[in-house]
Amino acid sequence: MEKKKLKQLVILSGKGGTGKTSVTAAFAHLADVGFEDQHNPSAERLRTVLVDADVDASNLELVLSPQVLETHDFMGGQIAIIDQELCEHCGICAELCRFDAISVQDDVYTVEPVACEGCALCFYQCPSEAIHMEEQKAGQWFRSDSRYGPLFHASLWPAQENSGKLVTLVKQQGRLLAIDQERELVLVDGPPGIGCPVISAVSGADLALIVAEPTAAGIHDMERVLATTEHFCIPALVCINKFDLYAQGTVRIQAYCADKKLPIIGKVPFDTVVTEAMVQGQPVTAYRPDSAVSQALRAAWQRVLAALGVQEVQT
Repeated sequence: MEKKKLKQLVILSGKGGTGKTSVTAAFAHLADVGFEDQHNPSAERLRTVLVDADVDASNLELVLSPQVLETHDFMGGQIAIIDQELCEHCGICAELCRFDAISVQDDVYTVEPVACEGCALCFYQCPSEAIHMEEQKAGQWFRSDSRYGPLFHASLWPAQENSGKLVTLVKQQGRLLAIDQERELVLVDGPPGIGCPVISAVSGADLALIVAEPTAAGIHDMERVLATTEHFCIPALVCINKFDLYAQGTVRIQAYCADKKLPIIGKVPFDTVVTEAMVQGQPVTAYRPDSAVSQALRAAWQRVLAALGVQEVQT
């Protein structure tokens, strides 16, 4: 049997709350089911590594119920530390700090970790060399075992920076495991928006799926994230979630995609069964496989596989 080339699919949205994680969880389930899928007997099971790249608000684990196998500290930016024994209380550091991160009380200068941006200006300007820069623990990342395959996820602590770096780390770990175990797909639940974490998430991807919702804000955000994938030359597809809640918005998305020659691979209806599945901690395609939502997601998944070159669309 010919060895399959490793593919990387990242699922994005212009903002949070569009259903991106629900779609990712459904795809993880459908990838794992494969030949056992009675609705599509010819479907091929894909050995998948899952990555939750939304490190600021990781929630894919809520649906996949993973068992944590490894926990690692993530070291983020640096903060300034003042050695009180060397400090001569000259006040230069406090005068120069543009972030007001250095305070003085009873002639003792201290650095507020939350306010310190790690610019190191005080370190370079301290005449008594009483300040040093120290890496700080900014969060943790995890390797877990989920019901649908290995999962790499992370938690960036509040007010910490370098979320893009943490996204790169968990993606790299997922890809390395996929290569080591000769798996066929890295499925990435990306962060919302268009910032540095998104850029890190789409880096190296073979395909991006944009989950959009037919609202004024949703359409605008979809355009922004599509501009991001276009800038980095990542092929993109669109899936319209809750398409039946606002017909005019859906028409606008379809018109925009037609103008940009962007394929719309699915239109998922609104259904409270999605919320029910989330409460039960299951992908909707596993919880209610015969629902209209599950059927739409199954068809979308099939088209995604075709776009990735994994299999042909079944008719």
